Amino acid sequence: MAQTPVTCPLCEATCGLAVTVEDGRVTGARGDAADVFSRGFVCPKGASIGALHHDPDRLRTPLVRRDGRLVEASWAEAFAEIDRRLSPLLAEHGRDAVAVYAGNPSVHNLPVALYGSVFFRALGTKNFFTAGSVDQIPKHFSAGHMFGHPLTIPVPDLDRTGYLLLLGANPLVSNGSLMTAPDVRGRLRGIRDRGGRVVVIDPKRSRTAEVADEHHAIRPGTDALLLFALVNVLFAEDLVAMGDLAQHVAGVRQVGALAEPFTPEAVAPVTGVAADAIRRLARELAAADRAAVYGRLGTTTQEFGTLASWLVDVLNVLTGNLDRPGGAMFPLAAAGQANATPGRRRPWRSGRWRSRVRGLPEVIGELPVATLADEILTPGEGQVRALVTVCGNPCLSTPNAARLSEALDRLEFMVSLDVYLNETSRHADVVLPGPSPLERPHYDLLLYQLAVRNVANWTPALLPTDLPQEWETLLRLTAIVSGMGPDADVAALDDLVAAEAARRAGLEPAADRRGPERLLDLALRAGPYELTLADLEAAPHGVDLGPLTSRLPDVLATESGRIELAPEPVVVDVPRLRAALDQVPNGQLVLIGRRQLSSNNSWMHNIEPLVRGRNRCTAQLHPTDAARLGLVDGELALVRSRAGEVEVPVEVTDAIRPGVVSIPHGWGHDVDGVRTAVARAHAGVNSNLLADETLVDVPTGTAVLNGIPVEVVAAPRA
Repeated sequence: MAQTPVTCPLCEATCGLAVTVEDGRVTGARGDAADVFSRGFVCPKGASIGALHHDPDRLRTPLVRRDGRLVEASWAEAFAEIDRRLSPLLAEHGRDAVAVYAGNPSVHNLPVALYGSVFFRALGTKNFFTAGSVDQIPKHFSAGHMFGHPLTIPVPDLDRTGYLLLLGANPLVSNGSLMTAPDVRGRLRGIRDRGGRVVVIDPKRSRTAEVADEHHAIRPGTDALLLFALVNVLFAEDLVAMGDLAQHVAGVRQVGALAEPFTPEAVAPVTGVAADAIRRLARELAAADRAAVYGRLGTTTQEFGTLASWLVDVLNVLTGNLDRPGGAMFPLAAAGQANATPGRRRPWRSGRWRSRVRGLPEVIGELPVATLADEILTPGEGQVRALVTVCGNPCLSTPNAARLSEALDRLEFMVSLDVYLNETSRHADVVLPGPSPLERPHYDLLLYQLAVRNVANWTPALLPTDLPQEWETLLRLTAIVSGMGPDADVAALDDLVAAEAARRAGLEPAADRRGPERLLDLALRAGPYELTLADLEAAPHGVDLGPLTSRLPDVLATESGRIELAPEPVVVDVPRLRAALDQVPNGQLVLIGRRQLSSNNSWMHNIEPLVRGRNRCTAQLHPTDAARLGLVDGELALVRSRAGEVEVPVEVTDAIRPGVVSIPHGWGHDVDGVRTAVARAHAGVNSNLLADETLVDVPTGTAVLNGIPVEVVAAPRA
């Protein structure tokens, strides 16, 4: 049986798959041993891509609300309804009356990544929201102000490092995040085989912590304190050693002064990490020949997400490990990477506008989704009256989900681009489906900008489909919001998009291509390797562009042309962190999320092979907390916060730190109006019913999803 190489688009690892198709049906998917990046590695998600493709619940026809019910309709009827309802609303209330929410899957979808921005620009609203503000915006914010661009994010050079310090990250389960790295287990094993060390800082003994050399169970939300204490030790013990990096850095003395209050002894009672352990970690980090510090979701979705994100890179700079082999390095992607352009670029700015109701700041063109419900529910000039969701399920993935669900019912009009009728799209007036991952072309335009090795891999559509490609759907929506009506010439619009892309690149577009292929070919030809799409088509297992290389100072785009180690928009929040030194734990339980290998947020739970086995949606507690609260393993607990409450089975485990409750995110499929039979049968609970939308990281407005104060009691017996 012939196997076709395919790049898996279901998470950030970008693994190569070998997919078998017989008589139009996917009969197998395994790791592609010839893939230049993943070398045969595959996780359960990739192996289940055939089940996703054949899922009977996956939408294949547009839905339009008639007499209160969503019914199947033609594409012409769906676009006509959007034009009939949305165009007058824009004309009467203006562009900001329509909000957009783009979900995580849009990053894994080349047509949406390329053409979504065309539609968003044409719509012209300032009310643009994404899953980033419940995920990673603090890292973009700190990187933008330190290095000059929000996607100039250093990643650990896993294949050459000798000491890796991970905070709030579980890459053996997440497969890497803001760090594109297939087979993280094998790469961590490589560190240890080279005689190196892996240290994990996490409230839970995660799967990654279990294979590490050392694990410290930190109190949730205190990572910035621990990181500042490490910085304090480097200065106090004269361990700062930047080497040649020093000529590219500004603000070192200011950072040293800011770190003075954060001694190991001062932070130990708050973080739960002993002062002597903090000193030893700082010394080990400074002494390592090649070291890297990496923080992820646990560090970005907390009260001090920006400061934690910043301090990760401060440590990489102060130890001389930024931009050198084995340290934290800047990838150089083959296409689409803004910092690949030589010469000075315009420095990055944030806070160019603020949300109407709560005054939360814009970051990378979007507002924090923690305030989306406010914008819908609060009357007045600029009120959001319509919403377009693109590959997203905010009713499960955003804080105080019950309030957002209530807000969506108040909208005058809603459109969802989604392959499922899920907890969010059930509120829509029009639902526009798209093809499955095997029915569309794929290239990881964004994720290769964060890869631990420079690679490029193109996947043409493997299977035919009668559905329009998402880029065609997005161009039709572009025409509607631009006043051209629902029947505009999509090919002509695509020619205009390609002509503009070619003008910016200084190239001629390929005459024999259209759609994403034409735009990607332009981006590749304009990129640093001068590849063409034909080059990638001739290499179905990918093109290896080599290990990460040093890129300073050309990668920088700050006003000074140097690394801004103490950027004012970041360090202005340090006094708030300093006040946290007085917040010694008082017995209050706090909630954190957790990753699951067979899941990716909310959009994998209708795939039967991925939800087999025992219930994964449990509230994990330490045995001492369970005994104190009278909770029994397997029985129900009632978990309450300011925002809401859920009943969830208890799982007693010593893998979790005392004082902490862990419930995975992305579940809660027990609502009416969805068409996801498998997910409903394994409903779980929506942990974001507990997340408090008023708790945010101050500089960015990113929601606090880790460290939420909760009360846990035994659920009343039936």
